[in-house]
Amino acid sequence: MADAITAGGGQLVPVAEAEALVWGAPRDPEALRHALHDVPNLVWVQLPFAGIETFVEVVDDERVWTCGKGVYAEPVAEMALTLALAGLRHLGTYVRATQWKRPHGRNLIGANVTILGGGGITQHLLQLLAPFGCHVTVVRNRVADMKGADDVLEPDRYVDSLAGADVVFLALALTPETEGMISRSELEQMSSHAWIVNVARGRHIVTDDLVWALQNGIIGGAALDVTDPEPLPADHPLWTLPNCIITPHVGNTPEMAIPLLSERITINVRRFAAGEPLVGLIDFELGY
Repeated sequence: MADAITAGGGQLVPVAEAEALVWGAPRDPEALRHALHDVPNLVWVQLPFAGIETFVEVVDDERVWTCGKGVYAEPVAEMALTLALAGLRHLGTYVRATQWKRPHGRNLIGANVTILGGGGITQHLLQLLAPFGCHVTVVRNRVADMKGADDVLEPDRYVDSLAGADVVFLALALTPETEGMISRSELEQMSSHAWIVNVARGRHIVTDDLVWALQNGIIGGAALDVTDPEPLPADHPLWTLPNCIITPHVGNTPEMAIPLLSERITINVRRFAAGEPLVGLIDFELGY
């Protein structure tokens, strides 16, 4: 981060003298809250992650706030596609097997796909899905045409988008409105062969309801890069389900994230110095 700041023309100074603060402790909102009291001339704060749920009580309208929104979109979209293909092609069961198994699996080619969320991850995921010829429905806050999407729906129609989908991707911000948005009633609207892929936040899904749905064949399976709770305890039933694939929140790894975040910091430091609009602005009202 220090190198990224200086690469953008910034100067590292004691906190009390700072006009801008690049925050590097993603799970310590109280430390940030205390730091803000010691920086009287602070104009801008850069947070490291795309999701700001940890800091939502600290973010205010007195300063300009930016986050890693869009920074990690490309690698996370790649991970989402990987998980979808692994689920549809039954790889979770095959890799656990100790003997030859009967053929099983479905194509992503020509599939009906629903994506909940319309940000950077979805934009990159639409590009990756293009060669598969899917029919894609996107549900997002601001309804507008998106290249690669066949339909774009309002948030209050997200349950409608679940029926008939072969794959449902979760790629949206965690807010009070989206927490627990996938529960038993929503899972019951999905096709019995459908896979749900979550690369957003674990708390979008009611975990106990997902376990029930997977155990009872309500849906085909779940591929989860995020869980609730996280980390998922070793004795959690999700680990034992053959129709559940779990990865440990590795949509972007440090090898991917560090250069991407560094580039964002450098760009924003340059823009801040020039008085230009910053990238990844947080909407105080929307909470992301």
